[in-house]
Amino acid sequence: MSLTGYGWAAMQGLVSGLTMTDVIAEDGGGDKPADGARDILLVGMDSRTDAQGNPLSEDLLAQLRAGVADGELNTDSLIFVHIPNDGSKAVAISLPRDSYVDIPGYGKHKINSAYARAKMEERSRLEAEGVTDPKELEVQSNQAGAKTLVATVEQLTGSTIDNYASINLLGFFEITKAIGGVEVCLNEATKDRYSGADFKAGRQTISGFDALAFVRQRHGLLRGDLDRVVRQQVFMAGLAKKVLSAGTLADPGKLNELVGAIKKSVVLNQGWDILGFAQQMKGLTGGQIEFRTIPTVNIEYETPNDGTAIQVDPDQVQDFVQGLAGPPQQPGEGASKEQEDLPAKSTITVNVQNGTSQTGLAASVSQSLTEQGFAEGETGNAAPQDISVVRVPPGTTGVGEQVAGALEGDVAVEEDSSVPAGHATVVLGTDYSGSSTGQSTGSGNTGGASGAGKPAAAQADGTGGATPEDEEPPITAGGVPCVN
Repeated sequence: MSLTGYGWAAMQGLVSGLTMTDVIAEDGGGDKPADGARDILLVGMDSRTDAQGNPLSEDLLAQLRAGVADGELNTDSLIFVHIPNDGSKAVAISLPRDSYVDIPGYGKHKINSAYARAKMEERSRLEAEGVTDPKELEVQSNQAGAKTLVATVEQLTGSTIDNYASINLLGFFEITKAIGGVEVCLNEATKDRYSGADFKAGRQTISGFDALAFVRQRHGLLRGDLDRVVRQQVFMAGLAKKVLSAGTLADPGKLNELVGAIKKSVVLNQGWDILGFAQQMKGLTGGQIEFRTIPTVNIEYETPNDGTAIQVDPDQVQDFVQGLAGPPQQPGEGASKEQEDLPAKSTITVNVQNGTSQTGLAASVSQSLTEQGFAEGETGNAAPQDISVVRVPPGTTGVGEQVAGALEGDVAVEEDSSVPAGHATVVLGTDYSGSSTGQSTGSGNTGGASGAGKPAAAQADGTGGATPEDEEPPITAGGVPCVN
């Protein structure tokens, strides 16, 4: 976008129309946070108003299946995003809405009530002071709710939140329509009258009301709220993949609709330089965005006053978050040669080209590579050739060897300056010995009925701690995993 006048104008128009709120102290994380990484709190709001505090119509609320307002505003989804200053990757960590945590000033409750408790208290205080304007009451009380939520997440994760972004029901609905929908995949057909979910099994593209139902359903799912978290993760992954694609960013119509939807529904903290942030993120690809979930102790924990919740251990959560985020990289530091040669598979986007007469070979090999953890790239045909080869950017032979090792037979590796950074291109020749790899275990990102995106500590009985062997491969924005 930064290379086109239209894209730049669209971004300028977006920034000038965004709703900002005083939530984060000082400068909103600055250009590049001093600790070496930017930590962002993304919040999905069960809100009956737009970003500017204007109430949604009863007809629209009915279409959104928002339910009856009970006077409270809960946060349906909470995602902690960690991004190094160089924009090399992003790790998005879900915090289940029913996590039982300490809320500063309010004691132990479900984390999704932190916002509502502070908002209701502030609204009562403002009304006692004589404030009567509904819009002013909404905006100021929301600000208090957001501040308490930020403090709660900081205490739980042990990290300082640099930026805050929230989106409401209407925004989610309109953004998914603006980009032409998101592809998802379900292991089985599902139907739920509460959320309005009614989906067939397998791959499908959803948007609007269906997208809302997909991410909000929890009744009828094997692991309840934890499966809903996985639904949210795979949808966010698909959304990121779609927005990062040239098809969205290069289409003036889609871009205009996307900008319009964001203006109406997204609230950001004051001081966040969105244009600068976009520049940092310009090299990010789908395979460099990972989705995880904090470890849990008991998913059916009976609380003293809040019913059934998800029990978490704050020390375990902090260890998990800091372990994924890693220590801040100091100036002059860098990965060792061995680390450069062996990057995470999820950060390598693999394109596959078929140089044989065998129909469907590229798609089959691409699927197998995705199952083994590589980010899904494009598939297509190549000029006929006898010898298979993996082509990688100069200086990344280790990446090529990693991809070649996942293929059948002995495939050569070549450096090619036309291959983009973070990518590899597999060109299949007539010497290729199979249509799929024999090394796939079937437990990669395509997932099983209860596998994809399984939280680190979610055991079969819902209790117990996490161990490395319990962890499933992370969901990434490089593929379309099938989930519950």
